[in-house]
Amino acid sequence: MKQYFIKLFKQSVLCFILFLVFSCGLKSIPSEYTFIKNGFEKVELDNLGNGKVLIYNGADILHKIDNTSRINIWINDKPLGQLKASEYVIIDLKKDTYKFKVQHLDVVNMRSMDEVEIDEKTKVIKIKPNVTSNKLRVTNELPKNFDKFKYALKR
Repeated sequence: MKQYFIKLFKQSVLCFILFLVFSCGLKSIPSEYTFIKNGFEKVELDNLGNGKVLIYNGADILHKIDNTSRINIWINDKPLGQLKASEYVIIDLKKDTYKFKVQHLDVVNMRSMDEVEIDEKTKVIKIKPNVTSNKLRVTNELPKNFDKFKYALKR
């Protein structure tokens, strides 16, 4: 009888762990933006700017492990789509101030709103999920391990 309860307890713990790991998958949103890929087979910082902005997901290893690295992005309430860890897109944005709404799922929905001023010098935007919300920063530099990043497919 005791072994039955131990086995039942182990199975319950395993199911709970699996639930936690797989419950953090964020549903993808379709993009309404046109991604720019032609001419960017090899992305270089000199090719960006003047409206061509690279946006990437800078999630770290802690978010990659538990599947909470996926982020959904809206720009001025228009969906950009979902970026997984180490993915990027290049889009064309005119000189203006934009409202970025970012969401990731970490047991509960973590949302953040940021205003970003895009000008001719804006080249790279890093968006990173963290424990309590999301962090958006205009870096204007490619990440150190950019050769491991891949272009996000339009979903």
